Amino acid sequence: MPKWKRYLYYTAPFLALATLAMYWLYFTLRILFVMSAQRKNRKTFPMAWLFIGTEIAVAIPIFMQSFWNIFILKKRNRPQLRVRGDDVPSVDVFITCCKEEVDLILDTCRAACELDYPVDRFRVMVLDDGGDNNLRVAVKQLQLGYGNLYYRARTKTPGVPHHFKAGNLNYGLDEVCKLEGGAAPYMAALDADMIPEPDWLRGVLPHLLRDDKVALACPPQLFYNVPKGDPLAQSLDFFVHISEPVKDALGVAWCTGSGYVVRREALEEIGGFPQDSLAEDVATSTLMLGRGWKTAYVHEPLQFGTVPDSFGGHIKQRTRWAIGTVDTNIKLKFCLWGANIAQMKFFPRVSGFLYAILSLFNIPLTISLFALPIVLISGKPLIAYSNTDQLRWLIRACFAALFINRLCEFALYLPAGYATGQRGARQQLWMSPYISVAIVRSFFLPKWLGGQKQAFKPSGSIKSELNERDVPTRAPLLQRMRVILFNYLGIWHVIYCYFCLAAVSLTTSRCIAENNNTPDRSLCLLTHSFWPPISWLIVISAFWTPVTYAIDPPSMAPREDLLDVDPKTGVKRPKEAMKKTGWGIRDGVFEMEYTATTVFTAVVFIMSFFY
Repeated sequence: MPKWKRYLYYTAPFLALATLAMYWLYFTLRILFVMSAQRKNRKTFPMAWLFIGTEIAVAIPIFMQSFWNIFILKKRNRPQLRVRGDDVPSVDVFITCCKEEVDLILDTCRAACELDYPVDRFRVMVLDDGGDNNLRVAVKQLQLGYGNLYYRARTKTPGVPHHFKAGNLNYGLDEVCKLEGGAAPYMAALDADMIPEPDWLRGVLPHLLRDDKVALACPPQLFYNVPKGDPLAQSLDFFVHISEPVKDALGVAWCTGSGYVVRREALEEIGGFPQDSLAEDVATSTLMLGRGWKTAYVHEPLQFGTVPDSFGGHIKQRTRWAIGTVDTNIKLKFCLWGANIAQMKFFPRVSGFLYAILSLFNIPLTISLFALPIVLISGKPLIAYSNTDQLRWLIRACFAALFINRLCEFALYLPAGYATGQRGARQQLWMSPYISVAIVRSFFLPKWLGGQKQAFKPSGSIKSELNERDVPTRAPLLQRMRVILFNYLGIWHVIYCYFCLAAVSLTTSRCIAENNNTPDRSLCLLTHSFWPPISWLIVISAFWTPVTYAIDPPSMAPREDLLDVDPKTGVKRPKEAMKKTGWGIRDGVFEMEYTATTVFTAVVFIMSFFY
């Protein structure tokens, strides 16, 4: 980043602390003033308490994220490095696949075989867990030009657990032992759709070579088919450009599933890839940290892949991630105790615990969000206080918390982009019902009540019945609405939004009808439906995402058009323009709403000094 941006970004830890302090001051005043009002009026204010709970539930993810922001200034000591020359370690490169498109897998194969690395020092093995005969034939044809390319497909016996991706990787670890020369001391993995840059291995390996206690080094997962405006917040830019560097500085770098290089010795010490987890990547790095190994995050653009190109694919991918994170941490006792994490340091334990809790927190967040329209429609005040001075202080504290949080957002989101951070915040809201239902069904409900055992399904193998991003074959509007609203339960988002709007309309009508003068009406509207920063407007805007996506899905060119082809090697790599996600109209609309609620809060704050 330019220096001015970097210096501004370095203010984020202080703004994060100030945001935490102001939020807690605001909530403390809210609670104290409700108690004061109850003593004065000798009655309870249940809706005021419920509204406090809703506000706290929405704020808690901010608190958890702010914990990491405090450590932004901690140095990582992770310089950009390259191994030079031909005297380099040997590496076994696995490409895991399962029923993805053959052309997509072959693009990854060619790029992996054409790495800037001595051809006699690495082998590429395609691990086909789908047993695709077309892929087998295609790889065999490709082998004519690459003597270090291999194809393997394990036998799956019906009724015998095969442990999904982890089982496939462990199968590959066994298979390379049978090749001439045996297994290499390092193993690397690529997802079927992840096209590595030519210097991928030369860029990742040094971080293991310079410290023999580093078990695993991983670059970010970046994508080349994210549509303009990223309406579903599919890019991982906030995670890879902000969260992961901070975690790496604290010794908590996670394996993110593709592009990593791992020391085989460390893998063998933990018994290979853990086969009882849907998130084998996170589980692997967590177990290594638990055995006293180190992990490294290589913050460089060394691989580019694809995001799911459908609404359904995105929902299934993100719910699987959440379930995998929770499942891994339950089995590891939330990284609090146990033999598997006996040598884990403080911050890795905190990280494992917080990320699991953050996933589980979607349940109370969803409950609190669905309680919001009930509070609004009740006709009871959202805010309880015993005198006007208390009301003024609540308004001022609310303004201070919002204003400092907005400054913090602006500074914090700089590495990933302001719009990316805001998309992620919206996704936290509208995705919470999907993640909550998936977690409840996976961990809390018996099968006869709708519980289900989650299974691993590769994102690339999830086919869309809508083709919503391909203009020529896109399903008609009514079909898109039917599938997204009913098959993927977007109808609950519609019901929620209309219920909120109806509740606000009803409460507003009551305030106007039951008060005879402007000051009383204004006070009633402020305390019953328009308490700053008008949270329900932001929530409704976020919850409407599935509907806007169904009505106006983004358009993307065919994948082939997003790639440049090397005329000599035939290797396809993403076009430079496709490596960045631009602004979209939805970003502008949400920013107008966010700005309007901020201005409204500022106006109410100013008025508190005059009335």
